[in-house]
Amino acid sequence: MNEVIILLDVTLLGTAALMPIPERALTAAVLACAGRSILFDCGEGTQTAARKAGVSLMSADLIALTHYHGDHTFGLPGLLQTLGVQGRTEPLAIAGPAGIQQELSPILQLAGGLPYPVTLVDIPPQGLALHTLHKAWPVEARLACYPTEHRVVSQCYAFTLSRPPAFLPERARALGVPVQCWKNLQHGQPVVFEGRAVQPEEVLGPPRRGLKFVFSGDTVACDGLKTAAQNADLLISEATYGENEQDQTAKEHGHMTFAHAARLASEANVKRLWLAHYSQMIENPEDYIENARQFFPDAVCGQDGMKITLKYDS
Repeated sequence: MNEVIILLDVTLLGTAALMPIPERALTAAVLACAGRSILFDCGEGTQTAARKAGVSLMSADLIALTHYHGDHTFGLPGLLQTLGVQGRTEPLAIAGPAGIQQELSPILQLAGGLPYPVTLVDIPPQGLALHTLHKAWPVEARLACYPTEHRVVSQCYAFTLSRPPAFLPERARALGVPVQCWKNLQHGQPVVFEGRAVQPEEVLGPPRRGLKFVFSGDTVACDGLKTAAQNADLLISEATYGENEQDQTAKEHGHMTFAHAARLASEANVKRLWLAHYSQMIENPEDYIENARQFFPDAVCGQDGMKITLKYDS
């Protein structure tokens, strides 16, 4: 049976910290999968950044906030209103760290009456199964959050798409399993025929690597982010300061330098690292990229509108 290949499209909407500047929107990203999407953070101007990048936010089932500072949340009232004007009727969930009801109550009031329900959700420790938000999400897609260390309560997010083991039809045939039972076995369900039970592991290959995307909001390098990023296909990490000499300043303000982010990515064995959340003092991030590449040779300076499609390993 042919496997359905699922792709993840990630678009980095903006790369600025604190304040947007003409060529750099505030840091946010969109992950799209199976026709649905998640928006990570929503600062001032996120709608404009999405339009510029050719991304529609109408398919978003979830807005995942890393923390409640204004440069990560002030775009919410306008976006919520726009979705309503555009005719949205589907529910929308918003996730964030502890205190979400209190923190977002004023923002929801600013948005006014909306023609669709908005639910504030806490992501459970085992992660959120995204097909519970919309049936189009693959059942293997989950979003988990991990605590990070900033000046306020904060968290990062890890999106995972697990990949089931390959179905081995030759084994099923050898066992005499009827073709109409193969689908159940392929989805991990045992089948009974002619008085005999056949377990999925009898006709499935070894475990296979899935896909993982991690988004970091404001944080110092910490165990929570390192755990979340472990073996990620792509980590978008804050890197507020470019100079190694700004190490202490970064720690005092709850941020990272380019080198901090790259060292963490290396220790977490990530495949790809995109830096973002640059201080307005950084005119050209590429001037500092070698500070990151000392620890992660393939580190990339994220740019507004940058896109990538993540695929399963063959």
